[in-house]
Amino acid sequence: MQYLLMIYNNEAGTAAAPAEGVQKMNAAYLAYTEAMNKAGVVRGGNRLRPTSEATTVRVKDGKSQVLDGPYADTKEQLAGFFLIDVPDLDAAISWASKCPGASTGTMEVRPIWQMSA
Repeated sequence: MQYLLMIYNNEAGTAAAPAEGVQKMNAAYLAYTEAMNKAGVVRGGNRLRPTSEATTVRVKDGKSQVLDGPYADTKEQLAGFFLIDVPDLDAAISWASKCPGASTGTMEVRPIWQMSA
């Protein structure tokens, strides 16, 4: 079953992190990604650009509304994700708990809703 592991983090804290901390986190993510690849569970994933570079689109009364920046003002922002394919929720939670982002932010584990052909 496929699950999306969403990594939420505080952008301001990440931006203010010292260079040494950033290097350690990058190394931790490299090792984590390597472990997932070796286990054959990762199907995709990426880091996201900051919310200051986001564009929000809504349609209201048939007209598109385009806004710069994120829609929600929250303490943590979606920073990245991994799409994994594992046997069950317990395995997905196990991988989420190993993610470096779990120690500095929040991980959301959500099953993928498989669409019928």
